Amino acid sequence: MPNLPDVVLWSIPAFVLLTVVEMISVRIHPDEDAAGYETKDAATSVGMGLGSLVFDFLWKIPIVAVYTAIYELTPLHVPVLWWTVPLMLLAQDFFYYWSHRGHHVIRVLWACHVVHHSSEKFNLTTALRQPWTSLTVWPFYVPLIAAGVHPAALAFCSSANLVYQFWIHTERIDKMPRWFEFVLNTPSHHRVHHASQGGYLDRNFGGILIVWDRLFGSFVAETDRPVYGLTKNINTFNPIKVATHEYVSIAKDIKAARRWRDRAGILFRGPGWKPAGAPEPAEEIIAA
Repeated sequence: MPNLPDVVLWSIPAFVLLTVVEMISVRIHPDEDAAGYETKDAATSVGMGLGSLVFDFLWKIPIVAVYTAIYELTPLHVPVLWWTVPLMLLAQDFFYYWSHRGHHVIRVLWACHVVHHSSEKFNLTTALRQPWTSLTVWPFYVPLIAAGVHPAALAFCSSANLVYQFWIHTERIDKMPRWFEFVLNTPSHHRVHHASQGGYLDRNFGGILIVWDRLFGSFVAETDRPVYGLTKNINTFNPIKVATHEYVSIAKDIKAARRWRDRAGILFRGPGWKPAGAPEPAEEIIAA
């Protein structure tokens, strides 16, 4: 098994330090147009992040078993060397793009990822607002394991990708240099991704690199100031409701559907899809 560091664990002190620095910065030099911080929202994001550590550990047990079985069956084995690790990082980022995009356009996957978008704020604590049902992610990386990437190497690359994305959850950085903005994901690009305006919806899915969005037609540059959150915000700080609200909505829609193909559409079409002739539901407000 490759001996690779736990990137997330080593990054926790930096996460804490940068968050404190951002909070102080917001307090000393507030931007009236920025979303800023709100105590309950930040606490919910941190709580969701801590909860995700527990649930991710549980989900890893069956996922590692499946990955290990595939790795043992494949005749291909990619060695972990100084020049193969960057290639594995590049490949993981490519599959991350498609996983991320899939979790926006397929409703049963969106039910997992919506947690990360449920905050109406955008700051470094938003990066910690992670889902508790990430079992839906693993199938997207099966091609990497089948190509001979060791599960531990994939875990390292995924952790590095996650750590990179922490710093882009901020309004305190306007724009990076032009070359940087063209190649890499930045706070400006990711603010677009978290926005709820129509022109910004389902854009900028990249993890480390933004070039995937440029190549596959999902890139939009930041022009108007983003409005964060969901098209219909859930209005709750209850972590259980934050983690499960979309699954509850899916169950209600499936129960109300009359045909099996409509039930399949509710699961596998986009989050806004409704069966033909279905009445528009009244806007639901979830109490905190």
